[in-house]
Amino acid sequence: MKINFSPRSRRDGFALLMVMIIAGVSIAILAGAMYRSHTISILNQRNNDYLAANNAAEAAVEKAYADIAWNFQSYGPSTVSNSVATFQADVPSSAEDSYWGDFLFSDGQGNTNKTYVQWITNYTGPLPSAYGGLLTAGSPVYRIVSNVRDTRSKRNVMGTAQIDVLLALVPLSTYAIFYNGNLEFTQCAPMTVNGRTHANGSIAVGTTASLYFYSAVSTTSTLDAPGLDGLSAYATWNTFFSNSPAYTTNVASVTVSLNMTNSHFLIDPPTNGESPISVVGKQRLYNQAQMILLITNNALGVTANPTVTMILQASVNGAVPGNDPAPAIYVFTNSNPSSLATNLPFLDLDNSFYDRRETKTNIITDINMGTLATWVATNSKVQGKLPSSSLVYPTIMYVADQRQPTVTQPGQLNVVRLYNGAVLPANNSHGFTVATKNPVYVMGNYNVQQTTAGPSSAGDTNTAYTYPAAIMSDSLTILSSNWSDAHSTTAYSQGDSQYDARYETTVNAAIVTGSMPSTGTSATTFSGGVHNLPRLLQNWLSGSGGQQKLWLNTSILRLWDSTSATNQFRNPDGFTPTPANAYYNPPSRKYNFDLNFLDPSKVPPGIPNALVPIRFGWMVPPPGSVTNTPDYN
Repeated sequence: MKINFSPRSRRDGFALLMVMIIAGVSIAILAGAMYRSHTISILNQRNNDYLAANNAAEAAVEKAYADIAWNFQSYGPSTVSNSVATFQADVPSSAEDSYWGDFLFSDGQGNTNKTYVQWITNYTGPLPSAYGGLLTAGSPVYRIVSNVRDTRSKRNVMGTAQIDVLLALVPLSTYAIFYNGNLEFTQCAPMTVNGRTHANGSIAVGTTASLYFYSAVSTTSTLDAPGLDGLSAYATWNTFFSNSPAYTTNVASVTVSLNMTNSHFLIDPPTNGESPISVVGKQRLYNQAQMILLITNNALGVTANPTVTMILQASVNGAVPGNDPAPAIYVFTNSNPSSLATNLPFLDLDNSFYDRRETKTNIITDINMGTLATWVATNSKVQGKLPSSSLVYPTIMYVADQRQPTVTQPGQLNVVRLYNGAVLPANNSHGFTVATKNPVYVMGNYNVQQTTAGPSSAGDTNTAYTYPAAIMSDSLTILSSNWSDAHSTTAYSQGDSQYDARYETTVNAAIVTGSMPSTGTSATTFSGGVHNLPRLLQNWLSGSGGQQKLWLNTSILRLWDSTSATNQFRNPDGFTPTPANAYYNPPSRKYNFDLNFLDPSKVPPGIPNALVPIRFGWMVPPPGSVTNTPDYN
């Protein structure tokens, strides 16, 4: 029997085969797509876990940074170094937010519930561009690292974060002008500011004169061109900025001490029972000084025969001199003038004069700085305690005239006057600072010494031969060498040569002082502005050369309100006929920032440091690693 295969059957079998192949391929594609979707889902979840862990690590690092920054700005670098273990243990917790209960924090070294916090080095040099023109010296750098695992994750993903923190100790003298409060250039004389300017408050620049800023300007508030104290409009700025941006507003406050609302404590004597190595004690100039002069009288307020106590103290084991366990203390009395003159030949306690701005009689602690310079280098008591042969020098002298007023002279103001100050005590160029709770009066040139063959720095911006110097006081008044104590009680007169400044005057020192802030918009309620922070009492318009020059190569630091010299500034507007209570006519002000202060080795002794925490070098390191150095460029 013959069997014939139908062509249609063959075609049906081929079609079935093709269907099966296509179905297999479809299944394979579907399986691949499902596998790919599953893989992507895993990768997405892994990435989400990684991001959550990284964010948690960043939160831990930021919390440690906030702790460090607060302690640094509140108490200084020593508190940070003593509290590292506390910072390490302070990780985000469920007590703060239940969210953090899902994360396990570690320090990258196998220790759970810890953040890595360690000092890694000290840094000296310029600060980042945001702080252009500022430098720091010996500032600690800490590294913060956190490793975090999300306990909800099945994939054991680890997140990490790392930053380095520079606790910058920025000497305030690296600012040309620094005001802890409102800074007023209102109605200022022509002025060129060639260094950084900052105010923990608003800045008022309205002036009819020309005001030039050649460095960064910053304020925690606003910069505007108001009238007196910023309460009324001012039509003309006449203010020029060379930086871009011209100025920065609403920046963070620059902290320099435990309590910026009471910075005057820096120049006040210690309170009873206060430790010199406490947070406050270490900052007081009294405890930083190697030489202390205390002038007192008896409880009845008798000004005759005051008692002078001299304390010589030295740093022991790196602590402030005020912690010296065996200070040398000497007590002298003016009842034997020859004895006082023999033992303290630079000191005179018998003079007085009338201050027409304060309307008080000044009882003076007169210090002959030239005689002091010789005495410090040769006196057996000083050399016994602070031997220059061992490179131990006094760099800070603290003075407090604490004499009580007499019944017949209730308007008395105790002040310190520095004169014959062309040459300061030589101490291997470490510099010399005078600090006092009293108002200071500088008479004549100050710190204009020269080399044997070099020129004097008087009447010039050349400070190549000067020592790092500072004057820290309740207020500062500058007198020319033509000042007359005896003539100060008579009425001012434009033509009276006794009131003429007559000679130009140069002061080369950082100024750390106070003022009376503006209390209104009238001329009699004005602070006087930055150009009147150094107060004046003479007629500087007269003399053989016409208007006399006042050269001030300095850093102007206004840190507090004056608590002793508290009368408001009064615009002189000519001695006569108005106003009747005028007390000076201005000089040609030659105020310049001393560029020496940008060199950390030339910062005057005792200058407060701005405490500036700076984050840098952010990176995501490999898990379990704390030694990765980020690219700082």
